[in-house]
Formats: sequence, structure tokens, C-alpha cells
Amino acid sequence: MTAVILASQSAARAQILAGAGVAFEKVSAGVDEDLTKARLLEAGETPAVIAAALAQEKAQAVSRSRPGLIIGADQTLEFEGQLYDKAASLEEARARLLALRGKPHHLHSAVAVAEDGLVIWEELATATLTMRDFSPAFLDDYLAREGADLLGSVGCYRLEGLGAQLFAEISGDYFAILGLPLLGLLDLLRDKGVVVR
Repeated sequence: MTAVILASQSAARAQILAGAGVAFEKVSAGVDEDLTKARLLEAGETPAVIAAALAQEKAQAVSRSRPGLIIGADQTLEFEGQLYDKAASLEEARARLLALRGKPHHLHSAVAVAEDGLVIWEELATATLTMRDFSPAFLDDYLAREGADLLGSVGCYRLEGLGAQLFAEISGDYFAILGLPLLGLLDLLRDKGVVVR
């Protein structure tokens, strides 16, 4: 049986794969994401291209030293044409959510699969999410209830939890919003005989 390795320490991505019944091992890719982002931004690349490049880089990094199908994934948030990173503090999360309030933003989620050091398959999915014009009281309550867990998500929300209350409209694939476009990936794993057809 071909080994499947998730080149990520993301609990959300691991939960998505496990929930779909995929047996896998989790390994850190050891990629300097900030360096890659800075280089690509300097070259004028878009947030979508950056997500795809990071997914490829993670998959290839692990694939050079490990056999099997290596899954790399990344997600970027684009708001008003700018790339946003994860908030470093709850104060920054508050400012981020206030900026996004009442407006649309885009999540670009990329997944790449590498084998023997080469990317053999990839997919990029973009979702558009529009936050509602929530009240200051809601924001205070939301930040108090979610706490530091918000800092693990670039948008400062978990759609599968209380974060669902932030939104007025969502367009896009649910799994991509969570950070791992899944359905095409499952097709590939079935084609490779890793998941039962």
C-alpha cells in the first residue's frame, strides 16, 4: 500500500483527511513560509499564486526524503487586493475582523501532491466570504469565547464553529474554506489505489 503523508502540522487539515477515512502520517514540511511569501510578493505574485506555490513547496520538501504520496496544502486570505497573514494577537484579530466586517474577502486554498520529489497533481480553489455588519457587542463576545484559538486561522474564524455567525454570504467549497480542497484529492487517492474506489 502506498503511504500517504500530510506535509503539514495543521490540525484542521488532518481532521478533514481523517474524517474522510484516509490513513496518513503527519510530517512537518520544514518550509520557511515567510521567506517564500516575501519572495513571491516582491515578484508581484497574487495571493492565489502564493497559496499554490506554498502547497507545492511543502509537498516537494517532504517528498525528497520520504516515499509515497505527499500532500502539501496552504491557504491565503486576500482582502481588497492584499495578502493577509495570521493575526499575532487578539488586538490584531479585533482589528482584522473590524476591517472585514460588512465586506467580502477571498480564501485561496491550494493542495499539491508530490511523489519522488515531483508534483504530480494540484488544485486551487477560491471561496468568497462576506461578513455581516455585526455589532460591537457580538465582536466582544466572539473574541472572549474564541480566545487565542482565533490566531490559528488567517481570517480569525473557524467556519465549523462560532465563526459561522460572522457571515452574511459564502460562495465556495466548504473543504477549501477549511483549508484543504478535498473532493479532487480523494479522486486522485482513489486513482492511486489508496482509497477504495
